[in-house]
Amino acid sequence: MGTPDFAVPTLVELAGAGHEIAAVYSRPPQPAGRGLAPQPSAVARQAERLGLPLLTPKTLRNDDAVAAVQAHRADAAVVVAYGLILPKPILDIFPLDAFNVHASLLPRWRGAAPIHRAVMAGDRETGVTIMKMEEGLDTGPIVAQRHVPIAPDATTGDLHDDLARLGAGLMVIALGAQERGSLQATPQPETGVTYAAKIDKSETRVDWQKPWQEVHNHCRGLSPFPGAWCELAGAGRIKILRTTKGAGEGSPGRVLDDKLTIACGTGAVRLVQVQRAGRQPMLADEFLRGTPVAPQTVLA
Repeated sequence: MGTPDFAVPTLVELAGAGHEIAAVYSRPPQPAGRGLAPQPSAVARQAERLGLPLLTPKTLRNDDAVAAVQAHRADAAVVVAYGLILPKPILDIFPLDAFNVHASLLPRWRGAAPIHRAVMAGDRETGVTIMKMEEGLDTGPIVAQRHVPIAPDATTGDLHDDLARLGAGLMVIALGAQERGSLQATPQPETGVTYAAKIDKSETRVDWQKPWQEVHNHCRGLSPFPGAWCELAGAGRIKILRTTKGAGEGSPGRVLDDKLTIACGTGAVRLVQVQRAGRQPMLADEFLRGTPVAPQTVLA
């Protein structure tokens, strides 16, 4: 059970490890592209490539959904960023339990946006957790965990693929141990719980009044999607995809040099990669060749 790109490596690894996949569940096709035509999810497309039966129910909270899951006679469920809540009647179906790949070191960053929130908070490490699922939000006992360092300038996008691959391999190991009866589960600690709320568009605009480290973490945590942004007179909205520590001081939002170093509340960040609306991402020097930005310009 999964929907976005993050879930695809787990499906591929499970199939490659020889598990019999009774069915693949994914969210229904969603409007996308200029024509807003319904598009299947990344997991749905992978299921089709593998020739696996695909179901895309809008909900699992009814008797028909429960009966459909029961009909698969599956031993276990594997859930990765599915997007639908699995109610208790569904969780109770599987004799070998339901397992989830979560992209954080639980109990830190339970919820919808764990990679974004870890980077935005300036965490120095993250990882993946395999847990047995229960009714609570990411509260189930932990069966496996792996730690991954977060580099000072790393973005959410940088971590995404690495964590997806790591989680896929770890899930295969966990299922093998469960089949052998050797899997150990440990309750999550009661301390250290944080929640990774879904990213809201209202929090994506850059606040140059904040210290440079907070601005830096904000920009890299929202990269590549949905993207932190600011306004540049004459160029409109600029999405900021990569930053690093800059040198200098000035009033917040002011351009300090000819390399797109921007003053913050304290310190400065240098913009490394940006994107104009409707354009491709580009490095700062390439952007400046087409859109000169003079020192002392103020970004809003």
